Amino acid sequence: MAALIISYSRKFFRPKPFLHCIQSFRTSAATADAKETGLYGFSHLKTPKGFQRFVDDAIERSGELINYISTMPSSAEIIRAMDEISDTVCSVVDSAELCRHTHPDREFVEQANVASMRMDEYLHYLNTNHCLYNAVMKAELEGNIPNSETQRAAHYLRVDFEKGGIHLCSEKLERVNQLNVDIAQLCRKFNANIVDDPGYVDIYPATLIPKRMHHLGTPVYSPAGSSRKGLDVKEKGYRIPTDPVSLTSILQWVPNEKVRKLAYIQGNSAPHANLNVLDKLIAARHELAQIMGYKSYAEFAARPNMASSADVVMSFLFELSSMVKPKADEEFRRLRYYKRQRTGQMLEDLEPWDETYYSAMIKASTCDLDSSVIASYFPLLQCIEGLKLLVESLFGASFHNIPLAPGESWHLDVLKLSLHHPEEGDLGYLYLDLYSRKDKYPGCAHFAIKGGRRISEAEYQLPVVALVCNFSNSNNPSTVRLNHGEVETLFHEFGHALHSLLSRTEYQHFSGTRVALDLAETPSNLFEYYAWDYRVLKTFAKHYSTGEIIPKKLVDSMQDAKMMFAATELQRQIFYALIDQKLFGEQDSSPRDTISIVADLKRQYTSYKQVEGTHWHTRFSHLLNYGGGYYSYLYAKCFAATIWKNTCQEDPLSLETGTALRTKFLQHGGAVEPVDLLKDLVGDGSIRYSNGGVIPDIRALSEEMKLELREPPHVC
Repeated sequence: MAALIISYSRKFFRPKPFLHCIQSFRTSAATADAKETGLYGFSHLKTPKGFQRFVDDAIERSGELINYISTMPSSAEIIRAMDEISDTVCSVVDSAELCRHTHPDREFVEQANVASMRMDEYLHYLNTNHCLYNAVMKAELEGNIPNSETQRAAHYLRVDFEKGGIHLCSEKLERVNQLNVDIAQLCRKFNANIVDDPGYVDIYPATLIPKRMHHLGTPVYSPAGSSRKGLDVKEKGYRIPTDPVSLTSILQWVPNEKVRKLAYIQGNSAPHANLNVLDKLIAARHELAQIMGYKSYAEFAARPNMASSADVVMSFLFELSSMVKPKADEEFRRLRYYKRQRTGQMLEDLEPWDETYYSAMIKASTCDLDSSVIASYFPLLQCIEGLKLLVESLFGASFHNIPLAPGESWHLDVLKLSLHHPEEGDLGYLYLDLYSRKDKYPGCAHFAIKGGRRISEAEYQLPVVALVCNFSNSNNPSTVRLNHGEVETLFHEFGHALHSLLSRTEYQHFSGTRVALDLAETPSNLFEYYAWDYRVLKTFAKHYSTGEIIPKKLVDSMQDAKMMFAATELQRQIFYALIDQKLFGEQDSSPRDTISIVADLKRQYTSYKQVEGTHWHTRFSHLLNYGGGYYSYLYAKCFAATIWKNTCQEDPLSLETGTALRTKFLQHGGAVEPVDLLKDLVGDGSIRYSNGGVIPDIRALSEEMKLELREPPHVC
């Protein structure tokens, strides 16, 4: 949905445009002595039906605020009231979003879905409300606004209204509104198809599947007579779904190439229905952009961000691609040679289903790594303690486990932490929902529940967020151990959470992660560095049984393995961003099918070939949330490399480092221009200006990855 009341975002994953959400009903977070409440501390949500009343009250309160705004109070009061409308509406939107993805009770999920759809309808009313638009215009133009954050809020509220087409003639506005409805429905359908059709493979005999993977599938038996063992014997096998997590396990751990190939093709050919959904989404977004006066949806998406145009984005991607290609090609040749040595087939090519298997094997053998040994140093509960120690060292604040009030939680696994500063008091609240379970959102994400905002001189609404992961659960939390990739993911999402919790903006519109899209992933990428630094790891990474601190030699080997195919991984991310830009870029007069577009990009910008008939991009859900904006991950990677090098690397755990991160970056959310934040934190060298836009300086990343800077080729 475009426009007013929804924007940068509660879930990381990613945003939508405008009136950034959270919540308003002055509910405070539940404390240890709290009486019975509802989900997330909202008294409305004691039962599934409570979502109905939650919506009703949000609409009623918003109506009161609209009536107040219509009297045209002072500019500052207009912006304050607009922010409360956003806060009020988003209390429902954000709660429903988290509930839909995590609640085990289907009735709660269904009611959250109904609430979400009702709020979509109400958001349409708000986003096309000329009374609100005119009031924001008045506030921005009058110029008697008391401070720069309020002036910035007025400007971006007006811009976001216009992104929804409110300034257009009635005929065009009606079409824009219908397109936004269509786009929202197509995005839901795309996601639903991914869940409903993950694909699967039946593998016979069962011995082809390593025992460590048996839990991923269910036993199946071939029909009598089809077994090689005899006419009356049924052969046992395994049916394994080819969702991304299961597929990665197959590609990494199954020695049999035929099995890997079968799984790769099946997993990258589902869901087939999304080919049609994606075609419709591309067409709808392109029409929307053209009505709004842009040549493409990628251009429309880039305009409010640092990049400012699709041309700037593409020049950045071409520069990165040129820089990484020689090293990525070298890595490809090394892996192909390793495969040929292992198989004895010296003319055999390296196939896409070989990469994960042989890269894991060469890392383990060259760096003497055993994933189970590494995991033994990362018990999940100890990792959580590590995050607490990190916050205390950097920011002088501490996380405390606090009891959940009756009715506040959605599952027994959920923990609640308060972030407390000895001088400033409580800074915010964090829910942790870390274990996998049936029907839960399958990835890892940061969800905002409530954003920070100033209610009065004496009262500040504290941010509340949830960190959701899917770590394997053995029914005994004390035995759960993470592989290092999961540790890195945990630190990544924790970076988002800290961005929200340490934010201290006047308006929830700018709270935490509600920043320019191409800045939003910077804190999360920065905190990945902390998951690799030995000075950090030795504070918490201890063997689950002996208590031994993780050996530095082991961490050095892990870092060597990380860099072994780093260029290939960076090239892959560039490829993903190019897919996004191409699909939502300028459209040919006779549109090509997306399979051939993706195949051409893969051949041109990666070392691997496209497998005929596959269409991996039909479950690339970032095309929904990050449409035209996936390049933001690469912006963040470059910014984070510069910040780490210039601010953190020398002493990553010092209070001085943490104070710089907090006061010059994290606490400002979106209330300060991204360029000004970056310049204040790391100096002018962090950015470059290009064709009216801003791109990251790539020197720190190139040095870190030992890549040679090159001039990008000219591309027509």
